[in-house]
Amino acid sequence: MTPRMIRLSPRYQRTLVRPVWVSGPGMITGQLVRLCFRPAPVDTGIIFVRTDLPGSPRIPAHADRVTDTRRRTTLGNAPATVTLVEHTLAALSGLRIDNCLVEINGVEPPGLDGSSLGFVQALQQTSIELQHQFRPRWTVTAPITVAHGPAMIRFHPADDQQTGLGLHYLLDYGADSPIPRQIASCHVTPASFVQELAACRTFVLEQEAEMFRQQGIGQHLGPRDLLVFGPRGLVENSLRFADEPSRHKMLDLLGDLALCGVDLVGDVVAYRSGHPLNVELAKTLAGLIRQTPFTTTRRVA
Repeated sequence: MTPRMIRLSPRYQRTLVRPVWVSGPGMITGQLVRLCFRPAPVDTGIIFVRTDLPGSPRIPAHADRVTDTRRRTTLGNAPATVTLVEHTLAALSGLRIDNCLVEINGVEPPGLDGSSLGFVQALQQTSIELQHQFRPRWTVTAPITVAHGPAMIRFHPADDQQTGLGLHYLLDYGADSPIPRQIASCHVTPASFVQELAACRTFVLEQEAEMFRQQGIGQHLGPRDLLVFGPRGLVENSLRFADEPSRHKMLDLLGDLALCGVDLVGDVVAYRSGHPLNVELAKTLAGLIRQTPFTTTRRVA
């Protein structure tokens, strides 16, 4: 059976009541960045605005605008690019904020603590309002799988009662890794996102961190600024959850899947995946959605 997308009964779109700001050094460059989340009209989607560049170019957060997925997700073409967008997009998607202008005066959002928590805390300083237009929700008729080597992501169809997205991640770097094998799951709602995923931080191996510093990346960061795993385990830090690395992988996955620009309903099961496969799935689903007649609708509870 060839998978195709089915449009489900929609919900109303949502935006912010007023602007909110977040500031801090970028995780990659270390340069101070100021980001502003601004309300936006219906059907705007999420758009990054580079206020530091002439003409303040706009970069839509859509799978078709992804230009790099090495260790992070990058949108746009130089000079109008923005990188490491996944934590910002996860915060907006997790809180179900559909229309927003994300003004930023640098090439990356503030790094904060390597999670989405600071963005969520800023967004919670204002209210969210319903807008008088529907937000599309979609599922698939049969599982869709993208894979590369041992890594895999599969999107399973929603059942008749399912109204949201379930994420399931198996992290496995092998028996010799200082990061233990772990499995995490989350049925994503605004409440569960805040409680279970938003605070989960970026993690790296100690040798990776040293390699990045030699490349001029994250030279201002230390083990207390993100999760660094050495041969004997976590270095100079403590976990917020026993399975925080696999939860952070789900946070990244949620941010990357937000690039579809719609609500996805069903279950996403991922094994050893990262940004390249996440974005490949987002592009695949966005392409199927474009091919689906508008009238293909199924009502759910």
